[in-house]
Amino acid sequence: MALSCPLNRYLLLMAQEHLEFRLPEIKSLLSLFGGQFTTSQETYGKSPFWILSIPSEDIARNLMKRTVCAKSIFELWGHGRSPEELYRSLKNYPVEKMIPYLHSDSTYKIKIHTFNKTLTQEEKVKRIDALEFLPFEGKVNLKKPQHVFSILEDYGLNPNCIPENPHNIYFGRWIADGQRELIESYSVKKRHFIGNTSMDAGLSFIMANHGKVKENDIVFDPFVGTGKASRKNQKWRGPDENIRANLRQYGLEKYYLDVLVSDASKPCWRKGTYFDAVITDPPYGIREATRRTGSQKEIPKGIDKCPESHVPVSLSYHLSDMFFDLLNFAAETLVLGGRLVYWLPVYTPEYTEEMVPWHPCLQLISNCEQKLSSHTSRRLITMEKVKTFEDRDQYSHLLSDQILPYQGHNSFREKYFSGVTKRIAKEEKSSQE
Repeated sequence: MALSCPLNRYLLLMAQEHLEFRLPEIKSLLSLFGGQFTTSQETYGKSPFWILSIPSEDIARNLMKRTVCAKSIFELWGHGRSPEELYRSLKNYPVEKMIPYLHSDSTYKIKIHTFNKTLTQEEKVKRIDALEFLPFEGKVNLKKPQHVFSILEDYGLNPNCIPENPHNIYFGRWIADGQRELIESYSVKKRHFIGNTSMDAGLSFIMANHGKVKENDIVFDPFVGTGKASRKNQKWRGPDENIRANLRQYGLEKYYLDVLVSDASKPCWRKGTYFDAVITDPPYGIREATRRTGSQKEIPKGIDKCPESHVPVSLSYHLSDMFFDLLNFAAETLVLGGRLVYWLPVYTPEYTEEMVPWHPCLQLISNCEQKLSSHTSRRLITMEKVKTFEDRDQYSHLLSDQILPYQGHNSFREKYFSGVTKRIAKEEKSSQE
């Protein structure tokens, strides 16, 4: 049976990297531009083809002006699991929706895109000829056409078992491409200044997109280091002078507000200072242990231990303390609806969702994993401010029965190096054998 194609359906062609980050990025950007993630597709997994319902072509174009996880977007005219289903679906698509792009004064071309299979030129021509029933009245122009149409065929994800026929076939009008070229343009390899913790350019853009950063937003990075890839019209400030070298390289220094050096656990901001987003990659304690400058952290009277677990409040500065400080800072200084995006390192064998820090003013939006080794990973956590910060919210995490799982982060450094030591010993043993 032919598959019907609603009038507002679009087909996203996704990149096959950063798979965990794709769905949160698309959802965040659609929300930013006034859309909502709506689909009848049951699952995405690793598939590069996503069918979405988007309110307008303008929103679809705005989405592609920001995404680095999607390659292209098409207005979906037809979809089927066989050529016959595709043709029936196309015949059911309203002619009045086609006419503006097929009239006699227009120029066009048709492209073939296959995933996990290569077609011969003869096979491509045969597929194009089969579309002769469509009311094309314009002229073919292969170099600079006004409209580009695409046949997209999905042959699955297993390169060792390619089926004779595609699982799905799509036909649509090309709308726009994503911003994949930015990953290469801002590649760390091309930077004038590189630090030992410089962030991958692709992940930097993904972080900004998860944070719903828009034009003229003010974004704060308390652990800015050598600097993330900035975007035009997005203003950044952070506590490391080295970021200027990279921004100057790309002609973006004018979008950088200021630089300061301070203890991130004791921010020097006045009350009423608000940011549109806090986006950062905190230190994990691998290259050096986390530490606090100055005196020990003051704990309010009456909160000297967690009443549920009877665990004394630590006066030293551990990894978990740093994340609590970060969440408190974001909860206090973000505008309502503003987002906190940060990386959380975890020891994979012991990780549970309860280990993700929480705050009464912040709602968890997404939690995406990036593998670092066989025993460690880091998770990109995105949270949104949903409640006005009050003084009592600052230490509410100490009253939670989740404080014990949080403390698992404190031994991340030891577990990391324990895993490295075991791997080296295993490699040496293998080489000796």
